[in-house]
Amino acid sequence: QVQLVESGGGLVQAGGSLNLSCAASGRTFSSYAMGWFRQAPGKEREFVAAIKWSGSSTYYADSVKGRFTISRDNSKNTGYLQMNSLKPEDTAVYYCAASGTRLWVRSVVTTSTTYGDWGQGTQVTVSS
Repeated sequence: QVQLVESGGGLVQAGGSLNLSCAASGRTFSSYAMGWFRQAPGKEREFVAAIKWSGSSTYYADSVKGRFTISRDNSKNTGYLQMNSLKPEDTAVYYCAASGTRLWVRSVVTTSTTYGDWGQGTQVTVSS
């Protein structure tokens, strides 16, 4: 099991940037795939981005591709989500998640049920 704590959320104007962090503790973080998901009020949780345990491969939702960058530093047991050109529709609670899956396939790692460990979430609010 991995314990995850997100930070870096806040209020930003449209067009601005935020960098979310996800600090992991417990089992070896470098053996886990990591994902970011978000949930807006009244909507279902949706996939944002995922990164392979080695950091060598990533996937993004179409809605954030080219604006968001997922990364990780396994030496620091920390994952990141750099968010640029933010839009009001990016407003949501953002969650990081970890999965022990060894199946690095888009249909698998973009699905929330693949992930067994979740952080508590951090609020991102983008004003227009």
